[in-house]
Amino acid sequence: MKILLAPAETKKEGGDEKPLSKKIFFYSDEIIKAYEKQIKDSSIDELSSWFGIKKRSDVEKYKRSIKNLPTMKAIQRYTGVAFEALDYSSLDEKAKQYIDNNVMLYSNLFGILKASDLIPEYKFKQGAILEAINQEKYYKSELEKVLDKYLGDEVLDLSAGYYQKYYKPKANVITFKFLKDGKVVSHWAKHYRGEMVRQLSLHNIESFSELVSFKFDGLKLQEIQEKKNVKTIVMAIE
Repeated sequence: MKILLAPAETKKEGGDEKPLSKKIFFYSDEIIKAYEKQIKDSSIDELSSWFGIKKRSDVEKYKRSIKNLPTMKAIQRYTGVAFEALDYSSLDEKAKQYIDNNVMLYSNLFGILKASDLIPEYKFKQGAILEAINQEKYYKSELEKVLDKYLGDEVLDLSAGYYQKYYKPKANVITFKFLKDGKVVSHWAKHYRGEMVRQLSLHNIESFSELVSFKFDGLKLQEIQEKKNVKTIVMAIE
């Protein structure tokens, strides 16, 4: 069972590993060249809009090539609600290995990443499009060639709906919906997606059969909805 997660806008700085390698799970020269060109050719004002950043000094920080920057694991690079709940650095080695082997992260720049892929700090606002190549259309065309086979028959999709523009699993899919006081929530959903991955890693949950019988702390099963190849498990936040 592979697990799909969305990335985060915010990222940790620095890193202790060597610069970006073409040996990451999915590397595209076309996309990286288009990104580097856009960063180089755009003005600070243009990048401010494209990045979604107002403060000039923050924009200037990202007006740089990413090719020689230090890297760290993608699962540690991204920050934000889900990744704080996951808290990868506090896990034991067995749980970390579970995440490195089973978690895949979407990326506006890299398309799809293994949790263990080493990546630099970069800025790429969700919904922004590269001028030289539309990365949404590119990934829609290219990712299925590698992911259909790699992901196997069972996919736990905890990513955001936006990333169906990049890839829509053909495998059997389980996804979750979270309710608080009977209403669907978004902020808490991010937290519990991260918390779910943490609990799955600590208990080494490897299959759908184990997943559907697993009791998550802080969540209560409400119902299971099925449509074609997608099973949606509705959970109430206790």
